[in-house]
Amino acid sequence: MKKPFHFSKPYKIIAFALFVAVTIFSCAKKEEAHDADYYENIKMVGQKEAELTAPPLVPKPVGDRPPMKLVVNMEIKEQEGEMVDGVKYTYWTFGGSVPGSFIRTRAGDEVEFHLKNHPDNKMPHNIDLHAVTGPGGGATSSLVAPGHEKVFNFKTLNPGLYVYHCATAPVGMHIANGMYGLILVEPEGGLPPVDKEYYIMQGDFYTKGAYGEQGSQPFDMNKAIKEQPDYVVFNGKVGAVAGDKAITAKVGETVRIYMGNGGPNLVSSFHVIGEIFDKVHIEGGDMINKNVQTTLIPAGGSAIVEFKVDVPGTFILVDHSIFRAFNKGALGMLKVEGEENKKVYSGTTQEGIYLPEGGTIQNMPKENGVVKSTVAKTVPESIKSGKELYGRTCFACHQSEGQGVPNAFPPLAKSDFLNANPDRAIGAVLHGLSGEVTVNGKKFNNVMTSQNLTDDEVADVLTYVYNSWGNNKTVVTPAMVKAVRAKPAPKATASH
Repeated sequence: MKKPFHFSKPYKIIAFALFVAVTIFSCAKKEEAHDADYYENIKMVGQKEAELTAPPLVPKPVGDRPPMKLVVNMEIKEQEGEMVDGVKYTYWTFGGSVPGSFIRTRAGDEVEFHLKNHPDNKMPHNIDLHAVTGPGGGATSSLVAPGHEKVFNFKTLNPGLYVYHCATAPVGMHIANGMYGLILVEPEGGLPPVDKEYYIMQGDFYTKGAYGEQGSQPFDMNKAIKEQPDYVVFNGKVGAVAGDKAITAKVGETVRIYMGNGGPNLVSSFHVIGEIFDKVHIEGGDMINKNVQTTLIPAGGSAIVEFKVDVPGTFILVDHSIFRAFNKGALGMLKVEGEENKKVYSGTTQEGIYLPEGGTIQNMPKENGVVKSTVAKTVPESIKSGKELYGRTCFACHQSEGQGVPNAFPPLAKSDFLNANPDRAIGAVLHGLSGEVTVNGKKFNNVMTSQNLTDDEVADVLTYVYNSWGNNKTVVTPAMVKAVRAKPAPKATASH
C-alpha cells in the first residue's frame, strides 16, 4: 500500500505563502468592489449647484458633507485669446478657460451634468470625464451641436483627481485646442486641509507659425501628428502663472497643487525648482509617495502634489524636459513671502571668480542662409515684439521684471550700466559679455552668451528693456544695431 504524499517542510512554507498571497489579493479585490458598491448605494442628502472655478483657483473643499445630487452647468466657448504677446489663437474651451473649469465633488455624489454649446460656436463637441464609469466617460451621451444642450447623470464611485476632455472626432484636434480640465472626487470625509490650493494643467499646442510668430495662428495638424509642438504651456498660454499672475504663499504654509496634463501628446516631468514634494498622490489616485523631486504625469493624467514652503523667494514651476520650460513656455512661478530661515537656506556665504572655460564668451549657434524681412515698426510695436523676445531669450537669467539673479546675473531694472551707454548694451547682446561689471553699485562676474538675433530683434528687445522697469525710455533702432555690428567685436577682458 502506497504511503500518502506529504509536503516536506520547505514546500509547506511555499504553499502557505501562496495561500496568503492569494487570500490577500482576493480580499483586496473584494475591498475594491465593496468601495464601489458602497458609494453606488450610499444615501444622498439634498441637491446643490456645483461651484466651478477657472484656473489657477479651485472651489471650496468638500469637507465632511454627505453625498448629494450635484448639478454641473458647463458651457463650451470657442474664443480667441493670446498664446503669447502678439500671437492670437482660437481656443476651444470648457467654461471659457484653458484648462476648463475645475469641478469638485465627493465619492457617492450623483452628478447631473448640463453641457451647453454656445450658439456662436462653429463645431459640435462632447465631454469624456475620466471619473465616469460608463460608455465614453459620458461622451456617447453628450455630443451637442452649437445652440443646444445635453444632460446626463453619473455616480462618482472612485475617489481621485481625473482629467476630462472633448472626445469629438478628430479627438486630438479638440484636445489640442484646449478642451481639457480636471474633476476632483474627494473621499468620504474630504482631503486633509492645507493652507493653499491651486489648479494647474499642462498642454502642448501646434501652430502654423513658429514660436512667437506674430498674428493669428491656426492649428497645424501636421505638427500635431508628428508631436512637434511650438508651445508647451501651463494654463493655456505663456506666462499664465508668472509675473503678476504667479501663485502665492507665505512661509510656513502648505501648498497643494492639483496638476493635470491635457496633452494631447507629451508626458510632463513636473518639478518645482527649490522645493521637494512632501507628498505626491501618484497619477491622482490613493497611493502616496513622499519626498519626491520630479513626478511624471502622462497625457490624460494627473497628480496631486503637496509641500510646505520653508523660506521666502520665487520658486519656478517647470516641465523638467527643460527646453520646454525656457523655450516653449512650460514655466510658472510661486512667490513666497515671509521671514528668511538661514538654517534652511543661507544664501551666498562666499563669492569668488571661477571661469573653467577661461572667461571666453560663448556663442549661440548661427543660422546659415536665413534672411528675415525687415518691417518698420512703431515704438509700441517694437516694445510689444521685444517683450515676446525677452521671454524667449533673456527671461531665464534676468527674470520677469528685470530683477536679475543676485550674485549671478545683473538686474536690467533701473540699470545705470544700460542707461549710460546704449551702444554698449547693443554690443553685449551682439557679442556677449564676460568679466567683472558693476551695476547699480554691485559687482557681477559671469559670462553672457552672444545672441543670434537680427538687427530688428536686437532693437526690439532693447527698446522693451529701456522702456520697462524704470529705465530711461531709449528707443533703439535697427540702424543703431547695424552700426555697432559693423565695428570690430571687442576683445574679452577681465573687467568692464
